[in-house]
Amino acid sequence: MQLHDLQPASGSKKNRKRVGRGPAAGQGKTAGRGTKGQNSRAGGGVRPYFEGGQLPLVRRLPHLRGFTNIWRVEFQPVNLARLEGFAADSEVSPDTLALAGIIKKATDRVAILAEGDIDRPLTVKAHRVSQAAQKKIVAAGGTVEIITV
Repeated sequence: MQLHDLQPASGSKKNRKRVGRGPAAGQGKTAGRGTKGQNSRAGGGVRPYFEGGQLPLVRRLPHLRGFTNIWRVEFQPVNLARLEGFAADSEVSPDTLALAGIIKKATDRVAILAEGDIDRPLTVKAHRVSQAAQKKIVAAGGTVEIITV
């Protein structure tokens, strides 16, 4: 096969429809636009948003309230009760929490909260730990390490 032998697959290319070229062409006179009216004219049709004088949908809906803080930082909350599955003296970090299925992604920022009790020493590494949770972890003989990003 050579370069001059290449051609598109049969039926993949169509000639454009040449409208308004006389009655023999099948799309003569009104050129497929019907007769009269706004849409039959050049430049006809209504602009987007216009609904024939009816109050447009975007004006009928209430405005969105408030604002979105672009500096918001999301944390995945993890309660102490969820850490029961970890063995004593093991490390609890975003990676191990993701492996255990407690959080979805290891890249998520984690906040440890105090709901529930802890009965074994754990090394907890998280982005944020509540004071009450920290007291419970230290009381159980564990340690807390804050991860900075």
